[in-house]
Amino acid sequence: MTDIEQKRERAVLAGLCAACFAPGESSDEASMAELEALVETAGGVAVASVVQNRPAPDAHSFLGEGKVRELRELIEANECTLAVFDNELSPSQMRVLGEELGVKVLDRSGLILDIFAQRARTREGQLQVELAQYKYLLPRLMGMWTHLERQEGAIGTRGPGETQLESDRRHIRRKISKLQEELEEVRKVRSVQRRRREKNAMPVIALIGYTNAGKSTLLNRLTDSDIPANNRLFDTLDTTTRRLMVDEVTEALLSDTVGFIRRLPTHLIEAFKATLEELSYADVLLHVIDLSSPEWQEQARTVDSIVSQLGAGQTPCIRVFNKCDLCGGDLPREADSVCISARTGEGTDELLRRVAEVLGRGKRRARFLIPYSRGELADLLHRDAAVLDAEYTAEGQIIEAVIGQELWPRLREFVYSGEAEQ
Repeated sequence: MTDIEQKRERAVLAGLCAACFAPGESSDEASMAELEALVETAGGVAVASVVQNRPAPDAHSFLGEGKVRELRELIEANECTLAVFDNELSPSQMRVLGEELGVKVLDRSGLILDIFAQRARTREGQLQVELAQYKYLLPRLMGMWTHLERQEGAIGTRGPGETQLESDRRHIRRKISKLQEELEEVRKVRSVQRRRREKNAMPVIALIGYTNAGKSTLLNRLTDSDIPANNRLFDTLDTTTRRLMVDEVTEALLSDTVGFIRRLPTHLIEAFKATLEELSYADVLLHVIDLSSPEWQEQARTVDSIVSQLGAGQTPCIRVFNKCDLCGGDLPREADSVCISARTGEGTDELLRRVAEVLGRGKRRARFLIPYSRGELADLLHRDAAVLDAEYTAEGQIIEAVIGQELWPRLREFVYSGEAEQ
């Protein structure tokens, strides 16, 4: 055992493959490898793992008594202090396993929440993680007091224990309510910021993708930024936004969002809606896919599913196959997709061209001569279009702008020199 491993918390991993699980919920080789990476990200080291195959989870101990004994022997032999389960555990199962194994027990959701708690830097991110943690804790707190709840009101059980349970419940519910109120204020601020962007006709591009797909590296490449982009899960948690010149005339806001992962905790998705709901207001999504991963197709399906849950399934999306420099053979050829290497810059010019096409669909760029007597049309352009240039002449204002199709009928007759560029 190395000195580094001695300092890090040692964990044994456990998973269940059950016929009753929905697709993607059973543990398999890829899922367990991902769980090991999550433990590494959280600061621990996985020293052993077991996977149980059975028709359904054991209601009492999840894995069954025989496999739990095997797990306890592994824990003792490897001097582990933590058992991490790849699947979701009920509060009672977690309590039973803690008693049987004699170490701290975490399920996949609890581990991801722990990582998010470590990574949150902004006040908004910390609020979101704290809310998710309290929602995760509340039913498990009740599970820890099950022995008192079963005897509620019985002789000899009234008193401090029951009082403490109710006190803890009320405290957590008050915290949840307070955090929800604070996050509602965040939503209001974001709404104001969104209206300001819409007024300034500034399009928004959102980077989405599986965790560690290369979103932050791509943002750095496109915007000449230097935000941290390390090769580890959930390296980016707080949303980062930078200005991006898509082409000679189109400026946009490019936002990097938190990475997704299979079986992302429901509480976490709910808590991060204040941030993730921005996806439904984006003008285009860039779905970054790690083409070097053998699991890229399953990862892409996971991201598509979460995006649909967030109400952004209809937003125009470009699939960005990243790390193509690490892949040999044929590359994917799909509609609305492009192959790139965010690390080397290969393919990024083509990506920007595709983005410009999507942002320009249904829009026209033209120069308009607006008579001074029609000042309301000049106001309309400045309010609802992207004005590129304006000058005053004896005949009126000459305004160069990119306008939407809905404005074209009102402004067609004022096109300067009788031409308009598509």
